[in-house]
Amino acid sequence: MADRPTIGVLALQGDVREHVHALAKCDADARPVRRPEELDRVDALVVPGGESTTISKLAETFGLLEPIRKRITGGMPVYGSCAGMIMLATEVLDGRPDQQSFDGIEMTVRRNAFGRQVDSFEAPVRISGVPGPAFHAVFIRAPWVERVSDGVEVLGQVTEGPAAGRIVAVRQGNLLATSFHPELTGDLRVHQYFVDLVRST
Repeated sequence: MADRPTIGVLALQGDVREHVHALAKCDADARPVRRPEELDRVDALVVPGGESTTISKLAETFGLLEPIRKRITGGMPVYGSCAGMIMLATEVLDGRPDQQSFDGIEMTVRRNAFGRQVDSFEAPVRISGVPGPAFHAVFIRAPWVERVSDGVEVLGQVTEGPAAGRIVAVRQGNLLATSFHPELTGDLRVHQYFVDLVRST
């Protein structure tokens, strides 16, 4: 893998620009991905926050659902934040009946588990394997992880408040997911963690 990997950001809906900016600061060549031929030209992919049912529909419309699944099966690193976590899950609770995902991480995720937009909140979250203080994590209509398989590593949980103990960061092989939005805080450690993961593959 090159020292400056090419990392795509799925640009169908959501906070694409913020992820591109954060990845570029971590010395990655970041670019939007909207079509299968653009997916073919990247080493890894970020699936941003947004609205998971909309992302699911647009991924089908733009012919990206199966190509992304195939790339994941082939070992492509992928990081999903918030809606991206939902898109990476093998099971989604409280989603639409026709909602599809990329079937990457063997976990059950509950959509909008932390509540509606007005219930958005911020909380400290420590991420295993990432040095430094706890992240100032921003949760916006966020999911949480209810169950994981034996092959999934739990990296972070809410440590205080009514949601204490809820799983909000996981990794399975080359796949990483958080239910919060590190791209909105200026803290680059999650993005740097992912870029380093991509370089190591």
